[in-house]
Amino acid sequence: MTPNGDVRVEGVTLPSAGVDLRGDLYLPTSQSAGQAAPAVLVVGSWLTVKEQMAGRYAAGLARRGLTALAFDFRGYGESKGDPRDFESPERKIEDIVSAVAHLRSRADVDASRIGALGICAGAGYVAVAGSREPQLRSVAMVAPWLHDATLVEAIYGGPDGVRERMAQGEAARATYESTGEVEYIPAASATDERAAMYGPFDYYLQADRGAVPQWGNRFAVMSWPQWLTFDPIAVAPHCTAPTFMLHSPDAAVPDGARRFHEALPASKELRWTTGSQFDFYDQEPTVEPALDSVRDHFERTL
Repeated sequence: MTPNGDVRVEGVTLPSAGVDLRGDLYLPTSQSAGQAAPAVLVVGSWLTVKEQMAGRYAAGLARRGLTALAFDFRGYGESKGDPRDFESPERKIEDIVSAVAHLRSRADVDASRIGALGICAGAGYVAVAGSREPQLRSVAMVAPWLHDATLVEAIYGGPDGVRERMAQGEAARATYESTGEVEYIPAASATDERAAMYGPFDYYLQADRGAVPQWGNRFAVMSWPQWLTFDPIAVAPHCTAPTFMLHSPDAAVPDGARRFHEALPASKELRWTTGSQFDFYDQEPTVEPALDSVRDHFERTL
């Protein structure tokens, strides 16, 4: 189907660890009633909601003929769960596995043909989920943020910068456990140096881009230890599903993509293109070719 194909959006509720998650299922109108079709779970970057890059890519895949699900993780957007805006990789990975189970339960989805697309940090969450969930038959990654301890130090100011954030996170966790209060900082800011993403992060700061009403722009400080010790590169040898990776040398953490790709044992492709990290989120000259490449991968492997 061409990128201009019609799409129907269905709101869905799916359970994960006893919590109701909310999602949007994007279905191509070309799909016949009662037809069990392949489906793709789409996961956006850290701290995000389904109305940001995940929803954009899910809609784009549906316009290309693939059923696609974008959803809010526990504690984000329309989904239930506390604490809110807590970036827990382990919790998100559990939610991905639950979302795959939801897709498998649907009569309009072929349970044997389910894939996952991870964008930015979502690539790492999808990688770990895929290493645990054999029902994920194919994986794609766009502008993947994949780090390990060495890359974390390079990104976050060396050992001192990492230790400082770890200490802040541990103190915030202790406060939460003793009082129930969650300490927050901005998720993104061009003026507040405490922000999880400090600098000219225009995508997250502009209302016509990623600063959507559903996004709270906050980061639970107690997230730092889980985020900084998360190592999706380590699971690459256990990722057996065919994997397609699309990245740019000018985007985030290209060395992480190289390391992950080198360690993959299965059918794999790492394709280099141009563009900044945020170009992959919402800029049509970058997003549309990325969607075409991802669609082609899933058509070959699902």
